[in-house]
Amino acid sequence: MRFTSPSHGARAVGLARAAGLVLALALAPGLAGCGGIATNRSMYSEHQPVVEQVNYTLDLSASAQGLAYGEDQRLVGWLDAMNLKYGDKVYVDDPVNNGAARAAVAEATGKRGILLADGAPVTSGYVEPGTIRVIVARMRASVPGCPNWKSESDFNPNNGLSSNYGCAVNSNLAAMVANPEDLVSGSQGSGDTQIMTSSKAIEAYRKAETTGKGNTVADTSSKDN
Repeated sequence: MRFTSPSHGARAVGLARAAGLVLALALAPGLAGCGGIATNRSMYSEHQPVVEQVNYTLDLSASAQGLAYGEDQRLVGWLDAMNLKYGDKVYVDDPVNNGAARAAVAEATGKRGILLADGAPVTSGYVEPGTIRVIVARMRASVPGCPNWKSESDFNPNNGLSSNYGCAVNSNLAAMVANPEDLVSGSQGSGDTQIMTSSKAIEAYRKAETTGKGNTVADTSSKDN
């Protein structure tokens, strides 16, 4: 049996392949550290505002005449601490439907520009007999996961958007919207027409007398000279 040693050219090709494999393995961690590759090929941001409702509760003692002695002061102090604002909703959870107590709460919230909402959301715990639960429901909007720079690689074979695309715009929108609930269902109109109100200025402008008296200049000089 005869053995032949590999030629010089074959050994060179083998060494070159081995060197290339080592180089690829060495560069792999560095490429991975540059971030992932963008995959979002649409024009929509993957980061959208998320709206959540947070309920704050206060239990008050009630009587047939309304709130028990001293409870109205507790209510006023709590409402001031809550700093009620546009978009907040106030509910009264009352198992016996005490109209006088509800009226007392409605008066306190009305002075702060908030009307009582119908019904009541489900809250933890049980409303004891002889008490009512005042609930302030406050919406909060945020954009989870922003900022997001996971796709920092210049290699973009999918022609995708940056992973941070939309974070700035949507985060600003979530922070500035007066009522975060509008991001979910939009602002509901009352259905009342405002045409007459909006046209008052236009009507007054059209009915106003022209300053030039219709190409006739009024003589305002004195004739007693």
